[in-house]
Amino acid sequence: MSTHAGSMGLDSRKMAFWAFIGSECLLFASLISTYLVYKGKSLNGPYPHEILNIPFTSFSTFDLLMSSLAMVLALSAIQRGDMRQGKRWLFVTALLGLIFLGGQVWEFNHFAHQGLGLTTNLFGSTFYVLTGTHGAHVTVGVTWLLTLWVQALRGKLGPAQAMTVEIAGLYWHFVDVVWIVIFTVVYLIQ
Repeated sequence: MSTHAGSMGLDSRKMAFWAFIGSECLLFASLISTYLVYKGKSLNGPYPHEILNIPFTSFSTFDLLMSSLAMVLALSAIQRGDMRQGKRWLFVTALLGLIFLGGQVWEFNHFAHQGLGLTTNLFGSTFYVLTGTHGAHVTVGVTWLLTLWVQALRGKLGPAQAMTVEIAGLYWHFVDVVWIVIFTVVYLIQ
């Protein structure tokens, strides 16, 4: 039994992280609920249908989904001791996360030029808080992934540390699933 195994044989770090993800679910549920409560209640524009670029955001969504695939490939490679592929897929995951963040920065900048700020209307307030909080979570994930990648480059990450990578993967997949909900609620359901 590993030093991190609990009384039921489950890794305590993983169980603690699942509890953390549960609390994060509550955070995002409150932000998404707030967005939905105020949806369509803005008294002045710009309004969502005037500025949302669904094809662009669909590309960003695809990018983030592919990063989840890359994360699965990174974990699988590390678990089987293929550190060359593990390093490659960790870096690809982080790179795809950076591309997503770049798209979000571009989108926020574009919306600001179209007159949508944080205090412009209810849509702007709820949109920026919700998507900005998600972007902050992606930033944390990218930083975590790059830290793991650097550890792998230094030879300090291998199959014995696969649980560390698996926990980072849980976080990354959580961020991706949350984005699917946000994308559906904000961009697709008008």
